[in-house]
Parts: sequence; C-alpha cells; structure tokens
Amino acid sequence: MNVSEILKDLKAERSRLDAAINALEGVSSNGAARPKRGNISLAGRRRIAEAQKKRWAKIKRGNKRG
Repeated sequence: MNVSEILKDLKAERSRLDAAINALEGVSSNGAARPKRGNISLAGRRRIAEAQKKRWAKIKRGNKRG
C-alpha cells in the first residue's frame, strides 16, 4: 500500500466519523431531535398575554365583529 492509498482511506474514514459525530450532536439523550426554541423577551410575553386576554374577553362578551 502506498502513501496516497493510505491517505485516501484515512480521509474516507474521517468523513464517516464526521458524519457520525454530526448525527449524534443533533440528537438529544432520548433519541429525538432537539427542537430549536426562540427566546422571547419579558415585554414580548406581556404583549402576547395582553392580546390573548383581549381576545378571550371579546369571545366572552359575544362580540362577533372583527
């Protein structure tokens, strides 16, 4: 076996190992892929909560108009 063949084999093995590492990094401990979650600020959560409260109040009043 010459040096070029050894290098070719080593590079192929490295490629397989990189693929295996990437696959394992994307999987959580329970075997499911981790969902990417966005971060929302406190002010953003408050705006969403207020908007939802307004929607529920509108439904409870029976207001059918948009």
